[in-house]
Amino acid sequence: MPRVGVLALQGDVREHVAVLRGLGADVVEVRRAEQLDDLDGLVMPGGESTTIAYLLTTSGVRPVLERRLAEGLHVFGTCAGLILLSREILDGRSDQWSYGVLDVSVRRNGYGRQIASFESPVTVVGVGEVPGVFIRAPKIETWSDDVEVLATLDHGDGEHPVLVRQANVWGCSFHPELTADTRVHELFTNSL
Repeated sequence: MPRVGVLALQGDVREHVAVLRGLGADVVEVRRAEQLDDLDGLVMPGGESTTIAYLLTTSGVRPVLERRLAEGLHVFGTCAGLILLSREILDGRSDQWSYGVLDVSVRRNGYGRQIASFESPVTVVGVGEVPGVFIRAPKIETWSDDVEVLATLDHGDGEHPVLVRQANVWGCSFHPELTADTRVHELFTNSL
C-alpha cells in the first residue's frame, strides 16, 4: 500500500484524500515539512496557486519539498499544483514562483475565468475516456520532448495537453478528484 501525501495547505484537499483512501493508499495530509518524510508520492491539489505558494513558504514546507523533488519524489499536480510544478508561468504575478520540475509553460486560467468553467470528456492514453472538470484551469502552452502527453483537449484553439508526465512528475489541468472516476489517480498510484 503506497504512502501518499496530499499537500493540505489550501485547495481540493479532502477530495483527493477521499479518492486516494478509496484506492487503498495510506494518506498523509501534509501541512508541515517533516510530514514529507517517508512518502512514496505527493499530490499537489488545485486551489489558488499564489496562495498555495505563499503558504508553502510561510509554513517552511517549500525548501523541504524542493529537496524531496530533487531526490525524485513522485508528485501529481492538479490545476494549481500543475502551475507550481511548471518550468514557466506565462502570466504569473511578478513575485510568483514555481518548482520548475515539469518542462512545460502554463497560462493560469488559460481556459477562462471562474464563470467559464466547463466539463468535457478527456481521452487518457491507456485508460480511455474520463470526465474532465475544468475550473479556472491552466493551459499548457509549450512542452519539451521529455514530457509525455497522456491526454489532450481542443477547446476551440487547437489541441493542448491536459495530462502530462515527465519521469516521476505528473501534471493535470483538470480536476479528476471532483468526479467518481478514479482511474487518473490509479495511474499515478500504480506508478509509485
